[in-house]
Amino acid sequence: MIRKIITKSPEETIEAAAEIGKLLQKGDIIAYHGGLGAGKTTFTRGLALGLGLGDVVTSPTFALVNEYIGDKINLYHFDMYRISSEWDLESCGFYDYDFGNNVAAVEWSENIEKYLSGKVINITINSLDELEREITLEGDERFASAWN
Repeated sequence: MIRKIITKSPEETIEAAAEIGKLLQKGDIIAYHGGLGAGKTTFTRGLALGLGLGDVVTSPTFALVNEYIGDKINLYHFDMYRISSEWDLESCGFYDYDFGNNVAAVEWSENIEKYLSGKVINITINSLDELEREITLEGDERFASAWN
């Protein structure tokens, strides 16, 4: 199932992502696709809000992963820009996270897509101009009512 939306500001991107965040379940992996500055971290801020984790979300570029801890579920936000092999994943501790009981959002997922398993939801974000974004979600039927 594919859903698309055009957002006209970072705030609208956050609102659209919060809708998706409310539908996420334990074990979901968000695989982001989109260039530098497309809005992946902004989208993750909305996911965190939808999951009830607040909106203090920052880019994991230098840390490789930021963890947002909740009472019932955690969000692991990864940046895989510099990761290109299973050895890299192993050495950065990727396999130590409890994906089955939490949600992960993976920036630059194309670098590790053959190592992603479970319920992968693809989010592609394209910049149309400085503020406007075209966001495409590819996921299961849970998301059929999103962005109507």
